[in-house]
Amino acid sequence: MLREFVEKKHYKFAEAASDWREAIRMSCESIEADGTVETNYKEEIVRCVETYGPYIVLIPNVAMPHSSEGAVGVNKTAIAFMHLEKPVAFEKDEEGEIKEAQLFFTVASCDPQQHIDNIQKLAELFNNDEVIEALADAHTPEDLIAIQEKFLD
Repeated sequence: MLREFVEKKHYKFAEAASDWREAIRMSCESIEADGTVETNYKEEIVRCVETYGPYIVLIPNVAMPHSSEGAVGVNKTAIAFMHLEKPVAFEKDEEGEIKEAQLFFTVASCDPQQHIDNIQKLAELFNNDEVIEALADAHTPEDLIAIQEKFLD
């Protein structure tokens, strides 16, 4: 999966985002650049988080920005990876907890089966603490390939 991010240029490494909204917008840049999604998609994700809270922060330090399956502006099913040097804080969730994320796996879906396959791959990735720790220390596309080879091949 990480190798695919590099091959498709679906990755971004950045120092910081001014807030979670900018982080979501930044996380869509690589899939917007190749036409996987239209420019409206990132705003749809922002609206969803404004409406439902930080549901996209699945585990500590990891967010999975997404909208509904088949959302307007999604042309292909794909995942993009983004790493921020400085985590971004989201607004408080229902329990009053502030969630933060440094790693973003932005999901776009228009093919239901491929989408399910992608979510399963992400679930496996998120359950591997060593991979998440390595991704938090990644700074280049070459680091992504090295993590793929060390932990996932």
